[in-house]
Order: sequence, then structure tokens, then C-alpha cells
Amino acid sequence: MFIRVIITKNFNHMSEVAAETVKENIAQVLGKKKEFVLGLATGGSPTGVYKRLAKAANTGEFETARIRSFNLDEYVGLPGENAQQRMMHPESYCYFMIQEFFGLLKNKFLETSVPFGSLIDQKHLVRQLKAHAGDWREMGTDAGKSIVIKSRPDSEFLAWIRRGILDAYTRKIKKGGGIDLQIIGVGGRGHVAFHESGIPFKGSKVMLVKLDDNTVANAVADGHFASEKDCPRYAVSMGAELVYQAKVVVLLASGKRKVSSVAESLLGGPTPDVPISYGQIYAKEGGTLIYVVDKIVGKPLLANRKALKQKGVRIQDLA
Repeated sequence: MFIRVIITKNFNHMSEVAAETVKENIAQVLGKKKEFVLGLATGGSPTGVYKRLAKAANTGEFETARIRSFNLDEYVGLPGENAQQRMMHPESYCYFMIQEFFGLLKNKFLETSVPFGSLIDQKHLVRQLKAHAGDWREMGTDAGKSIVIKSRPDSEFLAWIRRGILDAYTRKIKKGGGIDLQIIGVGGRGHVAFHESGIPFKGSKVMLVKLDDNTVANAVADGHFASEKDCPRYAVSMGAELVYQAKVVVLLASGKRKVSSVAESLLGGPTPDVPISYGQIYAKEGGTLIYVVDKIVGKPLLANRKALKQKGVRIQDLA
């Protein structure tokens, strides 16, 4: 197992280092094949990276017309009378990507894809789950659950979600050749995208997720929603099993809230309680995993440098 950890000075330095890492990988891959497939995350962690990548693209450092992108996740249950209104809600991840990245590009990507969560009406989903309890089961040990719909449900609506929303996104990624480089952030409890703490690794390709109470509370605390009543309760998300099928994974983390989950993901063993710890399995199987963190997050890693080295974690301290 080999995992590279780069410790940076602060958020801006983290963004600079991560953007350079992404650009180098794009150049390397596009030197060998026609298209590059880029996996994208939302949230505060990658915003500085996106601004730097947009600037690089706009000055001709790489060709956007040769890049396809796939986002990790999207809410189910945003306000709106139809899918279009939900998709363009200020808190949708589609809207986020337009504001923070896609809209900054002079020349657009070949194709951009966000999970199809906005197509699902949350009220109808809840009614169908109640009416067809035999069509699905929950997976997970905490409040956040993966809603696993059986292969031939009685509910046409749930059948459509499985085939047309979840499986279709998995197929689209596969058809695109798989993700060359995936950018991820870190949730407060070590979750990646909406793969919540306690959801098993196995079978977590693209999931319908009932959100953890902690995730909802954080969304309100961070100012995204006025109250927990206004926050969506479901999402469509890539799971750790699919995230870590990318050829390269770049994990970003800064600030006090990320310290314990990042430390646990490397110092402990792989556990669904800390979904990003799946990266240890990924690295052991030959995947390229790079953590780019600020010095706040890096402090406990440096304190345990010898133990981490024995596990195959190499630390580069740029702070």
C-alpha cells in the first residue's frame, strides 16, 4: 500500500497544490488518449481548486473540449414544482457547479454529468417507500442509510429509480471509460459524497441515500438551509466502492472539522464507520491516492509519522 499525503500551509496553498496535481495528471493522460474523465465534488473544499483549473483552461494550459466530468452526488427533495426548478435551485449541486466551475470556463467541457437526483419528487418517493415496503431494504448501521431497491420491485416508480437513475449513472461512467481522476472532500464523520457513516462498502456504486441527521444538521449550520425542515432528506450519490475505482483519487481537507476523520481514515483500519478509510483498500490494490490537507488537518498525521510510514503512508510537509 502506498498513500501520499501532502501537508500545506492553508486553504489557498492546498488549492494551489491540488490544482497543480490535477493539471499534471490531465496533461499526462491526454498525452496518451483522446479524452480525460474528471470526477468532481461539491462543497467548500474544492472551490479554490476549481478557480485555478478554470484559469488554467482559459489560458490554454489544457483543452476543455477533451474533458468529460462526472459529479459525485445530488440532492433529492429540493424545493420546486418540477425537475428543472429543482435542478436550478441555489442549493442544487448542478447550480453549484455552474457557479463555481463550469460557468468560469470560456470553452466548455465535452460533457458534464451530475447524478439525476433532481428528477425524483421526494414526496412521491416517501409515499412509494411506505406503500411498497417489500420492494426495498435499508443498509447501514447509523441514521444515514442506503435504500437498496430489489431488482424487480412492484412499484414502477421505484423500478424507474433503480434502472433510470442509479444504474443509468453507473453505466454512463463505465461507457465514458471510467474516471481518470476523482476529486473528493471529506464529511465531518469521514463520509465521501453522501456515502454516510455506517453504509457498507460492498454494493455502493450509485446509491439512493436517506441522509444522516448529522448531515442535515451540518447543512443547516453551514447556512445552506434555513431549518432542518427545509433540508432534503434523500440524495443520489456515488458510493465509496465506485469513487475508489478512479485511477487517481485526490482528497482535499482543511479546517478543524476534518481533523479526526482524516486521522482515523489513515491511522485506523478500513471501516464503514469512516467511509474514506476505503482508500486504504484502494491503495493496497494499486490505486493512486493523494491526500492534500492543510497544516491543521496534518498535525496529528505528523505526530504519527512513524506509524503511518509503516502502513505505507508517505508524508510530504510543505507547510
